[in-house]
Amino acid sequence: MCGCSMGNVKEKVRLSLDVSLELNQTLEDLAEKIGGTKSEVLRKAIALMEVMVEAKQQGKRVGIADKDQPLATEIVGI
Repeated sequence: MCGCSMGNVKEKVRLSLDVSLELNQTLEDLAEKIGGTKSEVLRKAIALMEVMVEAKQQGKRVGIADKDQPLATEIVGI
């Protein structure tokens, strides 16, 4: 996993990222939905991507399922 711990104080690196107006709006919308910032959205997205890549490397399937049901949608291309 990412090794990110809320209790750990780690050095940070500032990134500059160019995105389209549409992607910026998506980030703003998601930040509002989670009650956070665009940076938090990106950190959570990267953590999710890390979990997905590790699962795929282990031969597992990644997807979305209704509660207590088999996968309704499999996420491919990761």
